[in-house]
Amino acid sequence: MGSQEVTDWQGKHVTVAGLGVSGIPAAKVLHGLGAVVTVVNDGDDERSRAQAAELEALGITVRLGDGATLPEGAELIVTAPGWKPDKPLFAAAAAADVPVWGDVELAWRLRGPDAAPWLAVTGTNGKTTTVQMLASILTAAGLRTAAVGNIGVSLLDAVLGEERYDVLAVELSSYQLHWAPSLRAHSAAVLNLAPDHLDWHGSMEAYAADKGRIYEGNRVACVYNLADKATEDLVREADVEEGCRAVGFTLGTPGPSQLGVVEGILVDRAFVENRQKNAQELAEVSDVNPPAPHNIANALAAAALARAFGVPAAAVRDGLRAFTPDAHRIAHVADVDGVAYVDDSKATNTHAAEASLAAYESIVWIAGGLAKGATFDELVAKSAKRLRGVVLIGADRALIREALVRHAPEVPVVDLDRTDTGAMHAAVREARGLARKGDTVLLAPACASMDMFANYNKRGDAFAEAVRELGASA
Repeated sequence: MGSQEVTDWQGKHVTVAGLGVSGIPAAKVLHGLGAVVTVVNDGDDERSRAQAAELEALGITVRLGDGATLPEGAELIVTAPGWKPDKPLFAAAAAADVPVWGDVELAWRLRGPDAAPWLAVTGTNGKTTTVQMLASILTAAGLRTAAVGNIGVSLLDAVLGEERYDVLAVELSSYQLHWAPSLRAHSAAVLNLAPDHLDWHGSMEAYAADKGRIYEGNRVACVYNLADKATEDLVREADVEEGCRAVGFTLGTPGPSQLGVVEGILVDRAFVENRQKNAQELAEVSDVNPPAPHNIANALAAAALARAFGVPAAAVRDGLRAFTPDAHRIAHVADVDGVAYVDDSKATNTHAAEASLAAYESIVWIAGGLAKGATFDELVAKSAKRLRGVVLIGADRALIREALVRHAPEVPVVDLDRTDTGAMHAAVREARGLARKGDTVLLAPACASMDMFANYNKRGDAFAEAVRELGASA
């Protein structure tokens, strides 16, 4: 059952690890296919018991409070992507020679014979935006598509539902790729690699290797970032189909087999006749919303995957123009007294914050939260010359303050010794005091939000509300 396709699920003993957004649909689908399903879950709280009752009503066995031991007779484990590889359950599975799949692997195996090909995207930052841009471009080309995976439609729904797709734009996390050994995309992109989730993967090398799985067996193009050598290294190491090409994207002038930018125009020198001499104009930088450098890179990666699928140049332009980014991703909230206020609460790690800070010339930076083991010296050193002032909030703000002392000692810093949700209003007021006309007050925390807020959305909402209050009193 490890490598060959499973066509007859009748009576197969399958263990689903974890209740939640992937576990519950997986359990229902497998049960519907005739498998004997047991769900195991570490937690035994009120929510878990309610979810368990729903599954048990269908005839699915649920074991709460014990996710460590392998159920009797298990022939396959389907795991939620968040479960760490060092879990005792997986050691028991390895000892019993029981394969472990993730929800992505399950969806890949359950596709029909005429299933839509996958254009896949991973990377530390920018995945969701790039996949949404890609879906917008594919739609503009008249193709039936959806943004799926970590976002939007669930992959299981996409491959098993009534809707017929021509192609899928698939966002994949490093967790999902770890548990998806047989996935083979039409074409794939790794946008960037920076330290993240190292507590889950165990090392940067293991994290990079899981990201690199996205290139395995690609048919047409492995898309990589010229500014991030680690992504090119992953392409070199990948075992791809004969004729598959490495296609780079760059914010500079592209060479042959690359996409890039020339005088404000997004240009393709990869998917054209005679790429040594010819280039195809795709769109203007002003067609990208917002036209910040890291977002232009996202647009180029999306364009490369779409072009690998044969999409015409006009559809790239139309798709980028039609695209609207999700909330809390470098979203312009308002201008107050000649100062722009920008919400990038989604910048929950240093790599994302660095990209955000690079988009503006003179910044009052609101930062801080839960650092998740991150260090801030490199971020502050790279961004110091852009900083007009800094307002620090959250549990781990001292780590950023110490980096500012080392690398930007002349920049004024307001350290708010509060972690209540009202601290955001205070932070915005302090930022207003530091800002001058033409500046940007930028919420790009470089940290997770859970010390103060339920999630980064709530943090961004609090910032926007505080800015609107400023505007009302201006």
